[in-house]
Order: sequence, then structure tokens, then C-alpha cells
Amino acid sequence: MDGGGRHGTVWASGEGSFVKPASQNRILHVDGDSFFASCEIALDPRLEGRPVWVGGGRRGDGIVIAANRLAKKHGIQTGTACFEAKRLCPGGVLCKPHYEAYRDLSRRMFLILEAYAPTLVPYSIDEGFLDFSTMEAHVWRDTTAADYVQGLRQRVLRETRLPVTAGLGNSAQLAKLATDAAKGTGFLEVPAGREKDFLKDRPVQELSGIGRNRQRSLAALGALTFGHVARLPSMLLKQKFGIWGQQLWLFANGQWNEPLALEIKDRTTLSSSTTLPQDEPDPEAALTFLLSEATRLTGQLRRECMQAREFSLAVRFNDFTEVAACHRFRHPQFLNSVINTVLEQMFREIMAGRDRPVRQIRLALFNLEKLDTHPTLWSRTPEERWGALDDATHELNQKLGKTALMTGAQFALQHSDPSQKQPKAKCPFTPQREMITQLWGAPDPAHPAQGTLF
Repeated sequence: MDGGGRHGTVWASGEGSFVKPASQNRILHVDGDSFFASCEIALDPRLEGRPVWVGGGRRGDGIVIAANRLAKKHGIQTGTACFEAKRLCPGGVLCKPHYEAYRDLSRRMFLILEAYAPTLVPYSIDEGFLDFSTMEAHVWRDTTAADYVQGLRQRVLRETRLPVTAGLGNSAQLAKLATDAAKGTGFLEVPAGREKDFLKDRPVQELSGIGRNRQRSLAALGALTFGHVARLPSMLLKQKFGIWGQQLWLFANGQWNEPLALEIKDRTTLSSSTTLPQDEPDPEAALTFLLSEATRLTGQLRRECMQAREFSLAVRFNDFTEVAACHRFRHPQFLNSVINTVLEQMFREIMAGRDRPVRQIRLALFNLEKLDTHPTLWSRTPEERWGALDDATHELNQKLGKTALMTGAQFALQHSDPSQKQPKAKCPFTPQREMITQLWGAPDPAHPAQGTLF
């Protein structure tokens, strides 16, 4: 690696010059550093310069879900038990998660990123991609990519107190690998024409989304690094893996030059996984919570103009054993009364003869289809009436409080379990579609954005 000055690093190897392709895409990946831990430090400046980790679980003292760089130097990683983290680093700080604050900081970060490129694609709560393909020709004059990204990073840090790392390459996947390589330095650029050199010694498991089965299959072909993949015949990879194999061969050879596009797909599933505040020995109390959660999910489903053909239910007990079942409707459903009736029957069936306290409940609505809530010329349809009711309820709860209007199940839950009056916020692993909606509002169905990220 050659030093790129104080603003970052430009990767290069060997000698000689190279010619930049005329239509080269340039994609920047920006990733929050140890995001949840960094958010806690941003919220409490007294934590600056100290090892910090965020604990999950019921009381925020289960396992570590994020640790800053100082904590990682003591061997604390995601998944470490919090009591073990304290043993490894007695002077460190355990923080209970504040998910709503993380969401707010994430939104502020993305609003800053939006000002730096014509296209921004949020990828998760703490990372996204920016299209720099036209910046050199039309925007940058007396600057470089390293200087421009340094300004971006400094502004995010100044306005949100969140440190971010960035990587620049000819595709989203390459930019993400560059970011991983830049951890600790802040920025790394893979110059156009040097992609193959950058990749050749990197293990294939670093590629985002590659599963263990594909890793094993590639290892059987002798492909442990991208350099190994690049030397294999492309037709062999196509025969073995289909179109993904061809894409992988092009990527390993530095020829996967994809544009960045914002794609908004319809949701295919809506789910909830909740560990109860305490192990619940009363099945009826657990059922009350389940029906309340099902009501919430069904309302969200209707607000997104969707309906579900199938749902699944899983109940985990305090000994970590669990039972599960699923149901398929003959026609897609969107009514609480229909879904909750079947759900209650299913819950009683799978709980029959079981007396262990309930620890966790998981509910998923899937095989989703569009729900038409648009007005008609002749009369108001049930879908339209329910859509109007959900919109009004949501608006009132936004103005008057999250529980200003409740269903019977939600009311019963709050009065039977005091902890539900201020329920624990959900961990913000927000789907991309919801992130886009939160940033820029609902997409225009007549002009949906298209595109993919390999």
C-alpha cells in the first residue's frame, strides 16, 4: 500500500501505469465504526477514550452486540458474554442499548451523506453506498476523492459525533471490501484498473453474502482467495454456480463494473421476535402478549397496503426448547379478527400439555400480496375503510402518544404487565425499504426505482 497523505490511503501494487476505463463506475461505501457503541459515546461524551460495549438481552447485560475499538483490543467481540467482557476489561463501560436514539443518529448521518452524491442507497442502519461515477467529470475540480471523502467523514463526525470509515471501488461489493480493509485508517480507494491486484490475496469469505456451502464448494475447486477464483475457467464456475458463478469470476478479475441503483422492492415478510421481560408461567398472559403483537403487525401490514397468505408462530420456553407451527390461508388476509382467531387456536394447540414458562415469542407474516385500499367510484370497500381507519389511528398515536388508541388485546396487555406501559424498543435492524421511506417518504408507485446490488 502506498500512503495517500493524511486524508486516506490509495491502494496500488507493482510498477507502471494503467489506463482508467472510459465508463468506469466509482462507488463509495460508508460504514459507521462500531455503530451502537459509537452512538453511546455520542450520547454521553464522558465515555470518550474509554472501552465501551453495548449489551443485549432483557436487561442489557446478556451478550455484547457492539464494542468500540478500545474494547476490542481487550478481546471483547460481538457475542461475548457481558460478564466475560467485564472480566477481560474491568475498566470498561457496559451500556444498555438505546435503540430509538440509534435510529435518530442513523437518520441524521444519512441526511448528511445525501448531500455528497447524486445517488445514495441506504444498506443498513449504519452503512450505505454513494455513486461517485460522475463526480470527477462534473463536480470535482481542485480536489481528489480522498480529500472529498475526508470532508464527508469530518462533517459526519462534527455534526453527529459518529466516526465512519469509507471505501471506494468500481462496484458496491468492492467498495465494501475496501472499507473493511480501511478500518483503523478511515479511507481506502481501489484505483480503476487495480481491482484484480487488490483482490488476489483476499479470502473469498470476505465477500458479503457468501454462504458456507458456497465457500466449501469453492474450496473443493481449490479457490480460497479471489486470486484462485480468477484463475479458474469462467465456464466451470458458471456450470457449478450458475449466473452467480459468472459474476464471481468477473468480480475476481476486476471486471465486475456495476452501476449503483436504488431498488425498492415490495416487502415479502413481516416478523417480530420478542423476549418477554420475564419468563411468563401463565400461558394466558403469553397469549395476550401474542395477540397484541399480532394486532400491531397486522396494522403495519395494512398501512403498507399488504396482506398475508401465511404466518408462522414459534414459542421458546425458559429451558430454550421451543415449539412452532404455521398456517396457510386459502385467500390472503388483512383483518385482525381473522388472523388473531386462527393464531389463538394455533397457540392453544401447540401449548397443550406444556407447563414451562414462556421466554420468547416469534411471529412472522409472509407470502405477502398487495392490498388495494384506493377509493372506488361505487362504494367504499372493506380494504379502503380499514386503510382509512389505520391511517387515522396511526396519525392520532403519532400526535398523542404511541398508545393513545389501542385494541382490546393491547389494553389488556398493558394492564396485566406494567412493563408494557413503556415497552422495550425493538432492535433497529430496519429493512432497506423502511429506511428509504423514513428518509424520503413513501415511493411513488407509478415510478418505482429499479436496480440491484450484486
